[in-house]
Amino acid sequence: MLDCREEVLFFTKQLMNIESIVNTNGEKEIAQVLHSMIASFPYFMEHPEQLLIEPTHDDELERYNVLAFVRGTKNASSKTVILMGHMDTVGIDDFTQLADLACKPDELLEALRNEDLPENVRAHADSDEWLFGRGSLDMKSGLASHLYLLKYYSEHPEELEGNLVFLAECDEEDSSHGILSALKTLQAWKQQHGFEYSAAVNSDFVAPRFEGDENRYIYKGTVGKLLPSFFITGAETHVGSCFEGLDPNLIAAELTRQIDYNPDLCNEALGETTVPPVSLKQTDLKPVYTVQTALSAYVYYNFFIHSWSPKDVLDKLKSQAEIAFNNALALFEERYKKFCQLSGEACREIPWQARVMTYEEMDNLLAAQFGNEYTCHMAGFKEQLLHDQTLDVRMFAARVVEEAWKWMPDKSPAIIVFYSSLYSPRVELPGKNVAEKNLISALDKAVAAIQPNYEKPIVIRNFFPYISDMSFVALSDDESALDSAARNNPSWGTKFFVNYQDVRNINVPVINIGPYGLDAHKKYERAELEYSLEIVPNLTNLVIRGVLSGQ
Repeated sequence: MLDCREEVLFFTKQLMNIESIVNTNGEKEIAQVLHSMIASFPYFMEHPEQLLIEPTHDDELERYNVLAFVRGTKNASSKTVILMGHMDTVGIDDFTQLADLACKPDELLEALRNEDLPENVRAHADSDEWLFGRGSLDMKSGLASHLYLLKYYSEHPEELEGNLVFLAECDEEDSSHGILSALKTLQAWKQQHGFEYSAAVNSDFVAPRFEGDENRYIYKGTVGKLLPSFFITGAETHVGSCFEGLDPNLIAAELTRQIDYNPDLCNEALGETTVPPVSLKQTDLKPVYTVQTALSAYVYYNFFIHSWSPKDVLDKLKSQAEIAFNNALALFEERYKKFCQLSGEACREIPWQARVMTYEEMDNLLAAQFGNEYTCHMAGFKEQLLHDQTLDVRMFAARVVEEAWKWMPDKSPAIIVFYSSLYSPRVELPGKNVAEKNLISALDKAVAAIQPNYEKPIVIRNFFPYISDMSFVALSDDESALDSAARNNPSWGTKFFVNYQDVRNINVPVINIGPYGLDAHKKYERAELEYSLEIVPNLTNLVIRGVLSGQ
């Protein structure tokens, strides 16, 4: 085994010391520091053309990726393994009074030891076997593992049969501008240097799946992620005459009750099941206080998939929305009748019926009815909306749907279902071709070789359970699935666009071998040192050698 612990720990702390919160200047700073670190390696002083720092494309922010490669001299081979990982982190507000120490792991540990900590956190803080701080787990220790291997093979190219590409990308925690920009460079290197991309190894964090779970997981492929969104219109009324209208917030509440934590919306594939969807935002769209009920509401949910397509999800959620709408109307009618009994008022017939459509269906209906007048208006509206820097891609999409709704001849209450953010595609690794079979074989052999050196079970599963940039180096979806996601996203082609052909051009089988720890994105984020600094680099190294040798 490689004696790598101290060097990986050194790199990890160097990277952690840079506050590289996503969508801040820290992303630019960490890229520059990482580039300088690699440029100082003797190999890259000799081969500076094999190291790049380059800005992202079509990005409102200035930030950079860092890419480098080493050519092996053991045997001439075009086979190439990509080591990939992200440099950015989430914010540090959760550290509260310790925020100034969030990126200083040694000082943070000393401060934590003086705090009243939960029992398991206290045990880890006192053990000297855990590294605390922002990025310790997600995922600077993983990036440091890759950096160590890049340095090792730059010093020992005679041990490398083929080529090793290192990619440190920005913006993984938000919109994946980093990996989407890097794809073009990877494709250029493929053509320029004759690289045959045989495997990619991501090094994002892994964690227990349940309390008491001692397994350390490696993942083949990754979960897909969608953001299904719902624009809900009601019938506006004065609150003093509340039953004369229909509050869209009531429908939104029923929709969340129907969708949140619903096991019927878990997607099982290859013996593994996604977690159910959960609400990430629920609001009405009233700009200011008035005594009128809201005209519209907006809700969106996180939705993970293993085998369903974006169209499958829309179909399922249309059905769920119809159930929720009918439940809301039934509740409204029940309470209205009870109120009439109490007040002595005569009951009228409820005038509304459940009405649910996708954005694509509404858009097609309006285009057919109003032709160029509608399509030109909406194109201009989107262009004008781009100037509003206060809108993220999700609110941008909501505003587009809201504008399109103004054209609807029938404005009776309705739910419009659409996608309002980036689709991170699912990736499967079933062993359908030679490259996938070689990677699976190399991984199995690596785990078998390393397991005797580590007391906890190392277990291989099929889907990395969190959002990651693995979604953008391989595709398991066909064109119709991707088209469905695009046609039902009002921001597509204006606020954002993904050229999935760039992904297909790389299309490399990908696995995740990452640091192990707890509380990622939380105040007590921490990585277990032995697994993260010793086992992860050695597992990754054996996978590299196995893939490149074909054994």
